Amino acid sequence: MGNAFYLQNVLGGLAHGSLLFLIAAGFTLIFGLMRIINLAQTAFYLLGAYVGLSLGLHGVDFWVAGVAGGVAATVVGLAIYGIFLHRYHANPLTALLLSLGFALIIDDGSLAIWGGDPQSISPPRMFAESIHFGNLVFPEYWLALIVVSTVIAAGLLVFQQRTKFGAIIRAAVDDEEMARGLGIDVNRAFYFVFALGAFLAGLGGYLGGPITSAYPGLDGELLPLAFAIVIIGGMGSLEGAFIASMIIGLVNTFGRALFPELSYFTIFLPVAIIMAVRPQGLFGRKI
Repeated sequence: MGNAFYLQNVLGGLAHGSLLFLIAAGFTLIFGLMRIINLAQTAFYLLGAYVGLSLGLHGVDFWVAGVAGGVAATVVGLAIYGIFLHRYHANPLTALLLSLGFALIIDDGSLAIWGGDPQSISPPRMFAESIHFGNLVFPEYWLALIVVSTVIAAGLLVFQQRTKFGAIIRAAVDDEEMARGLGIDVNRAFYFVFALGAFLAGLGGYLGGPITSAYPGLDGELLPLAFAIVIIGGMGSLEGAFIASMIIGLVNTFGRALFPELSYFTIFLPVAIIMAVRPQGLFGRKI
């Protein structure tokens, strides 16, 4: 195995980590702010992929279809939270089971509407070619996905660190009771974060489609990776989610390439190490 092999897998791991971040960003914020483990988060990814795919097949621009997939996931997510989950904010177990039920509903609904065969999503024409460096062949779209994810991460961090509403979210993550005592409308932050998480997941579903395709059960395959990212990065930390997404993307890619029979072991080995050394995660705060 030469340098091209390692460079190929590094770039592939970063691309995979980029789309994982779009899932994990909302997952960790929802978990950090509401203490809700939203098992439907990866189902929003699958829903966004299928909605964007349907629009793309009818000639809608790739990026517009991606945003539409995110909007569709947002509408479904807000309906789930507004009608059901917000009633059980103080009961995490009930919210967990409800989110699992809605994940199964979305999964089965996708199977009924779009069928059980894997459906590939073509990248936009402007990124349809590959870059050649000696023996290395790397799709342009993978680079584009890395750039898009990094820009989104930077935008989210600026929003969280530099805006008033971002400060409200950070305050609620750190101490919800104190934030309520200061007169902060934490419930509005709940709705916003849940909608944002659903949108990012739905958007990521279509943007990640050229890499993962779309098929029933994809959400279940991505869910353990999302958990691993939250554990490594730290609950409620966007910086941690971004760095942990890249770590998991790289570890997963190299694990499948070098030790395919031990792929889950290679993923959760760093999780076990982090939990032993720093239980709150790389960027999490001690509780």
